[in-house]
Amino acid sequence: MAKTVETRRQGQGIGLGGRYARWLAPAGGGAAAVIEMIVIMAAAMGVTWLVLPQNPLLLGMGFPWVWLLPVILALRYGTLVGVGAVLMLLGGWFFFDEIGAHSGAFPRMFFMGGLLLVLVAGQFGDVWNTRLARARAVNRYLDERLAALTKNHYLLRISHARLENDLLARPTTLRDTLSQLRAVALQDAMNGGNTGPLAGAQPMLQVVAQACQVEGAALYACDGERVVPNAVASIGPAFEIDVNDPLVRHCLETRALAHLRSTGLQQDAQTRYVAVAPVLAGSDRLIGVLVVERMPFLSLTYENLQMLMVLMGYYADGVEHARATHGIQEMAPAIPYAFALDYARLSRLRHETGIQSSVVALVFDLDEARDALFEQVVRSRRALDVAWPVRNAHHRAMLTLMPLSDAQAVSAYLVRIEDMLRAQFGTDFSSAHIGVYTLSVPAEGAEEALMRLLHRCQLDGASTITAVQADGTRDASVAGAGPARAG
Repeated sequence: MAKTVETRRQGQGIGLGGRYARWLAPAGGGAAAVIEMIVIMAAAMGVTWLVLPQNPLLLGMGFPWVWLLPVILALRYGTLVGVGAVLMLLGGWFFFDEIGAHSGAFPRMFFMGGLLLVLVAGQFGDVWNTRLARARAVNRYLDERLAALTKNHYLLRISHARLENDLLARPTTLRDTLSQLRAVALQDAMNGGNTGPLAGAQPMLQVVAQACQVEGAALYACDGERVVPNAVASIGPAFEIDVNDPLVRHCLETRALAHLRSTGLQQDAQTRYVAVAPVLAGSDRLIGVLVVERMPFLSLTYENLQMLMVLMGYYADGVEHARATHGIQEMAPAIPYAFALDYARLSRLRHETGIQSSVVALVFDLDEARDALFEQVVRSRRALDVAWPVRNAHHRAMLTLMPLSDAQAVSAYLVRIEDMLRAQFGTDFSSAHIGVYTLSVPAEGAEEALMRLLHRCQLDGASTITAVQADGTRDASVAGAGPARAG
């Protein structure tokens, strides 16, 4: 199901919808495009030969009808496929000439004009296919950010409710549970443990069972839509999964939490399980299912089951993120999790599509005169940016990761910050002795480049500090702890 959804999204493109639009402008290519070109051109020349055996290439018909198909193929798949269609037409002319289907000299201007037309159409198709690929890559990155933001907002809402309702009944708080889940994925990556999709499954399941009061459960990996029968981790008495159980089938079909009161499930369904929760990495990639067999009656509430599913999604995202952030956080443990994660994602985006992102570092001296300047810069960061305030014995700095921003966007950002400082405090970067350093996120060697930037900023041995937002609250997304090693 996930593969079908992804194929439909890729085929839909930007600004297209419906099955007819996807058929007219497919996103495929490669061998399929070559086969389609050969079949269409051969079939078209065969039909015209049957209808007009003395003029199969439709010469002298008042309009070069024969060039419509090569132009369409060039628009769909690019220049190479269009040139291939032209070569097939050229071969068709020699073939028809051999069998005597037409007479006359070789129409050089006819083929020359058609080739130029196809090259123009192919160039147009290549340019827009490249733009669509870049737009899809940007949208995938924004989808990841949106999925993570949605989960974080839900966690924030239920955490406040649990502080009032479940604080006395729980052995740990929600913040402790999330910290433990993140530590499980990071510790497994640092120890070089299981690199599969369910790394650190057993300690994760113990944390989840303690937080949600689960007495008997097992975690199973998924290979596409198929559940691997051997449990990756379990709590309580061991049991084998029944893939034909109504709750298991409902969970796999809907990619949602399944229990006896689930919408769409038959009320008289016979099941041996309490609940089945999918383990979704990102927005819709199924990597496992958690089957709960035993749970206390007082804990069998909708809010507790929803909490169980969100924790599983948080764990799945943590496993994927640990692989991306392990190298950066190993070199500099003080880097906040959000900064390291987005930095790794943007480096991968630069490698795949060439889309640039940047890091801007503003370095301040440690004195009272520059405290207000630093706090103003912290409060003025954009919503999409990821900020990392750091300090050492002599300096403190604001490192801002600017996604999808090239050198021109960095220049505009610096001009805006300097204008703001000039309007608020009557100073600029030079007068206030503020160091400005920039880094274009590279496709290769991203960790070493970031360490070199810290060294240029004289932030060796820096530690992360907590920023203060404009409303006076403390921003946990830019906070971290621990000393950093110089790169």
